[in-house]
Amino acid sequence: MTKLKLGPLVNDKPVKLTIELSASVHRDLTAYAAALAAETGGDAVSAEKLIAPMVARFMATDRGFAKHRRATKV
Repeated sequence: MTKLKLGPLVNDKPVKLTIELSASVHRDLTAYAAALAAETGGDAVSAEKLIAPMVARFMATDRGFAKHRRATKV
């Protein structure tokens, strides 16, 4: 099986957001949640729980964003 970018999810205090996703993105999130559960051997995770770690991972690996943060830090 292909190694997924996300590992087991950390239980953290959430901040509630309301967003709209296309049906295809939601289907992909649901499929990713199933793949993550199969890879980690853990319980199935809801698609909603994947969004925050995915966004965090995206920002952590975005070189342009990292450069911008370094340039704007006081």
